[in-house]
Amino acid sequence: MRPRTGLAVRAGAAAVMSILSCLASTPARAHDVSFSYADLHWKKSEIELRVTVHRDDAATVLGIAAPESLMDAAFLAGKCDALSHGLLPGLRLQGDGAAIALRLERAAVKPERRSVSLVYAASLARPVAHLRLDARLFPANPQHQTFVNVYAGERLVRQDVLTATRSATEVYAGGATGLLAVLRTFVGAGIHHIFTGPDHILFIVGLLLLGGGLGRVLRVATAFTVAHSITLAIAALGLVHVSGRIVEPLIALSIVYVGFENLRRRGAEADWRMRVAFAFGLVHGFGFASVLQEFRLPREALAASLLGFNLGVEVGQAWIVLSVMPVLGALRRWAPRLAPAAVAACSWGIILAGGWWFFQRVLTRA
Repeated sequence: MRPRTGLAVRAGAAAVMSILSCLASTPARAHDVSFSYADLHWKKSEIELRVTVHRDDAATVLGIAAPESLMDAAFLAGKCDALSHGLLPGLRLQGDGAAIALRLERAAVKPERRSVSLVYAASLARPVAHLRLDARLFPANPQHQTFVNVYAGERLVRQDVLTATRSATEVYAGGATGLLAVLRTFVGAGIHHIFTGPDHILFIVGLLLLGGGLGRVLRVATAFTVAHSITLAIAALGLVHVSGRIVEPLIALSIVYVGFENLRRRGAEADWRMRVAFAFGLVHGFGFASVLQEFRLPREALAASLLGFNLGVEVGQAWIVLSVMPVLGALRRWAPRLAPAAVAACSWGIILAGGWWFFQRVLTRA
């Protein structure tokens, strides 16, 4: 038994030594995840941006084989201009839509993070109300992340994580100028969404086909507005989440339903439209909210951004109503015999379009 035991011990020791030898010959990977930090200090007359990158990433930009050499302040000082030249193409700052030129101030070693920092500064000729920071520092690495902190004075107003698929963050100033900037951005976004969303347009047109007086049309439009405002707000605030796999097919079905109701009722009970507008308006509000999620509502101006987007939706909706109603009114006035056939034809068109979208959305989201 002893010889076998000794053999087993020697074999085990040999295996351990082999493993240790392999580990010793394999370079340690202390930087498996590529990330950087961007700390932006926003003041009325100037901006300071500190960009901190890991030494391994910096060495890749500079073509240096020994990243640890960048931990020497004197060595880094001689390389900071070249490093900045390599990073600046992926770093863009805009104020109120205009580019802000960044100038390199200094570089610093961050040994506790095994990183280096480049400090940029920019002078502002006038205060800006809206800042946008784009950061794709290492576009060749799709896994790279940039952690952003934005300070207004000493107050932290925005934290974000920028990636290859979402490389920009936006922040708004406080006060009246910031409010106006938010409204300009989100009112425009709301208008754009209405006119690039044919499903919402067809739903509204379907509700208008049976006509009626101005008061009746206003009540229908108001019911739709109130309903989608409720769900837009609660979804955008994160209070309720409904998957797009449910919402988008339901929006398509709402269009089909309105088309069939137009064919079935033919205006005899036109008040049904107000109830339908409210019920399905709740569904459409969740659809609007999915668009707002792409904007990542600014925390510092949450109420204003919600209000602005909703106003934009209403402006677009009002434009559709004011465009369609005169045409329908003229048709009924000058061709009363043709009007019912035209309404029926449009209703069938709406049904077919809504039905196509429904099956398309169910199949593509399955």
